[in-house]
Amino acid sequence: MIGLGRPRSVKTRLLAWIIVPITAFILIDTIVLYHGALDAANTAYDRMLVTTAYSIGDALRVDERGLRLPVSYAALEVYEPDYSTRLIYAIRTPDGQLLSGDSDLDHYVPATARLPATPSLLHIYESHYGSARVRVVAVFQPIAAPGKYPGVIIQIAELMENRTSVALGLLRGTLLRQAILLAVVVLSTLLAVSGALRPLLALKQQLYERRDTDLAPLIDHSTTPELGQVVAALNALMGRVGKLVGLQQRFVSDASHQLRTPLAVLKAQIQSGLRGDAPALTVLGEIAVTADRAVNVADKMLSLAKVEQLRDRGRQEPCDIALIAQDVAIELSPLISGKNIDFSMDAGSHGVLGHPWMVSELISNLVHNAIRHTPHDGRMGIRITEEGSMLVLTVWDTGSGLSGDIRDRLFEPFAATHDSKGCGLGLTICAEIANSMGATLSLNNRIEAGAVAGLDACLFVPRKPARGSRRA
Repeated sequence: MIGLGRPRSVKTRLLAWIIVPITAFILIDTIVLYHGALDAANTAYDRMLVTTAYSIGDALRVDERGLRLPVSYAALEVYEPDYSTRLIYAIRTPDGQLLSGDSDLDHYVPATARLPATPSLLHIYESHYGSARVRVVAVFQPIAAPGKYPGVIIQIAELMENRTSVALGLLRGTLLRQAILLAVVVLSTLLAVSGALRPLLALKQQLYERRDTDLAPLIDHSTTPELGQVVAALNALMGRVGKLVGLQQRFVSDASHQLRTPLAVLKAQIQSGLRGDAPALTVLGEIAVTADRAVNVADKMLSLAKVEQLRDRGRQEPCDIALIAQDVAIELSPLISGKNIDFSMDAGSHGVLGHPWMVSELISNLVHNAIRHTPHDGRMGIRITEEGSMLVLTVWDTGSGLSGDIRDRLFEPFAATHDSKGCGLGLTICAEIANSMGATLSLNNRIEAGAVAGLDACLFVPRKPARGSRRA
C-alpha cells in the first residue's frame, strides 16, 4: 500500500496511477479479445463443418449391405491460406451402430427419442477424441430407400488446437501492437513527469541554497500556473514570517530598552540612597515606583507571550462575556474606588466564543486604561449591546480622549503617551486577543457639544449562543 513503508516519490505515484490501470486494462482486454477471436473462429469453421456434414449426407446411400457410396476423403480435406486440417467423421445408426468412419469419436445420443423426418442439424458441441479436444457437428440424415433404420447420424469433428492456433495468431498481432502502445505510454509519461517536476526540483534547490535569514521572494522559473501558485503562496508565507520576525525583533529591542531603563534608574536610586543624597523614605518611595514600573513591563510581556501561546493552540470555548466583565469590575473595584469614580455597568447575558482568560485579560486592560485616564470623581462604565450579528462591548470613560500623535501608533508595542503611567503593551495585548477571536477593536473619542467628552473603547465580537457558557 502507498501509505505504508517507504514513502514514494511523486514520479513513482504518477507512473503507478497511469501505467498500472493501463496495464490492467490491456490484460483484461487481452482475455476478452482471445475469447472473442476464438468465438469468431468457431463461428466461421462451424459453418464449414455443417456444410461438409450436409454434403456427405446428400451423397450417402445405405441399404441392407451397408454404405453404397463411401465417403470421399477429399470431402474431409480442408485447406485455406494459413489454415490446413483434416476432419474426423463417423456415420452411425440412431442406436449407435458404426457404419463408417472413426470409432474413437464418441457416439452422439439425441436429446429426443423421435428423430426428424427431414435433414436437420442436431447439435454443435465439444467432445474428446483420445486426449485431444474436438469440435463436433452432429446431423441426422434420413434414408429415402426402405431399410432397417429411418436414417443415420453423421458426425464431423475438428481438432480444437487448430482453432486455438488461429485465435492465438490473431492475439499475438494485437498483443504486439498493445505492447508497443504501452511502451509509448510509459516513455511519454516518464518524459512528461520528468519535465513537469523539473521546475519543482529547481525550486527545491533554490530553497536549499538560501540562508536562514533570507526571506526574500522566491523566483518562479516555471511556466505552469500550478507551480506558480505554490511559489506565490510560499512568497506570501515568507512575507508574513518576515513581518513577524521584524515585529519580534522590534519587540525584543523595545522590551530590552523598556526593562533596561527602569533597572538603570533603580540602580541610580539605590546608589543615591547609599550615598545619603536624599532621605531614606524618599529614596524608598522612588525605588518602589521604579520597581512597580519594571514589574508592570515584565507582567505585560508575560501576558503577551501567554496570548501568543494560547492563540497558536486555537482552542476556544463558549463563555459569557457579561459575567467576565462583571468579575473584572469586581477585581478592579479598589482602583475605581481609589479615584472615587462613578462606575456603571449595563450588560445582559451574552455568549461569545473564545478563551476565558484571554477575554478577561482584554477587558481588564481596557478597564485599566479607562481608570488610568479618568480623572478623580469622574465617570466610566461597561456597556454590552447587540448590533445585528455582532456583540459590542464598550468601555467608556470621561478622560481627555486620544491625542493625534498616538492615534496612528495605537496598537504598536510600547506606544504610550508621555503622561501615561503604563508601559504601552496593554492595547497591543487587546489587539492580539481580538484578532484571535475574529473580533475588531476600535478606540474613538466621544464628542459631546462639540468637545471631547471621553473615550469609547469598542470591541465588536461575532455573536455566539450563551448556552453552556462558563464563568471565567
